[in-house]
Amino acid sequence: MSRILDQRILLLVISFSVNVQSTKVLSEWKKCGDLECEKAMSRVQATTDYLGPDCRYLNFKTGEEIIVYSKLTRENENLWAGSKGKDFGYFPRDAVKVEEVLIGEEVEVLTKETDFLCLHEDKYTFE
Repeated sequence: MSRILDQRILLLVISFSVNVQSTKVLSEWKKCGDLECEKAMSRVQATTDYLGPDCRYLNFKTGEEIIVYSKLTRENENLWAGSKGKDFGYFPRDAVKVEEVLIGEEVEVLTKETDFLCLHEDKYTFE
């Protein structure tokens, strides 16, 4: 009986750590094309296949086009956020090459908790 309880506690701890990891703030700051981060910043093309570690990340294949809307700064400058069709998420900037810059100047703004939530079929997933 004690062994079953130990296994359940271990599974609970593992589940909790995965959930915390997938909702953590990736950066406190981001750069955008406007204060609301609604303006597209650039058009990029994937130079490699990418499969993100969780649902906050954008998966893509080499050659696909992505529209960039924000770039994380300070703590995590390697991640950009953008869309490919209906899919939206973060991806490493070194997995793409810039094809066209669409804005003249970037503005730095604070991130929000909602910037790091998972989107599934037009619904937010709160973990």
